[in-house]
Amino acid sequence: MPSDTIYNHETVLLDGEEFSDCEFRACRLVYAGGEVPMFRSCRFDEVEWKFDGAALRTLAYMKLMWGVGAKAPVQALIKDITAVK
Repeated sequence: MPSDTIYNHETVLLDGEEFSDCEFRACRLVYAGGEVPMFRSCRFDEVEWKFDGAALRTLAYMKLMWGVGAKAPVQALIKDITAVK
């Protein structure tokens, strides 16, 4: 588990990783649909969030759902994602 690390202008693969007290500066953060990463007390400055592999295909599927009229399930997912817990 990376801890107290500063990532600067790097591409960081997120799948299955746990980050604690890390800083990400002008990085590309890539999630490919594997095990969900964990972030504890991390800082993000000017990062680019990228999706690849299964994660990218999932987003493409949601876009397809939206386009064929299945907006309600996509909106329900967005509501669940943005709900304050």
